[in-house]
Amino acid sequence: MLKKLLLIAGLLMATTSFAQVDVNKGDLSALDSVKGIGSATAKRIVDERGKGGNFKDWADFESRVPGIGDKKSVKLSQAGLLVNGKPKAGGEAATVPATASATTPATAPAKITAKPAAK
Repeated sequence: MLKKLLLIAGLLMATTSFAQVDVNKGDLSALDSVKGIGSATAKRIVDERGKGGNFKDWADFESRVPGIGDKKSVKLSQAGLLVNGKPKAGGEAATVPATASATTPATAPAKITAKPAAK
């Protein structure tokens, strides 16, 4: 029973960590939940959105919010941040590289020899 509860809790945390948030719709707490956005950045985003209206695209977002540049916006996009429902071009979730392929030669396991026990 405990294992099932832990599994459910783990799945819930995994799904919330990958939630997507649109900068034009998210409130302070939703923006703060995106990895890489703290409470100060979330406040700057909401303040700028209130002052200048919705962000048109990623370039508009980067130019209007202090501290958000190209590199930061790619990381935020990978963490689930959207502008008008779209991830940043080149910022989509990275694919996990294969650890071994058919072209990679495998190493042979070490050969273990046992010595007979002394009598």
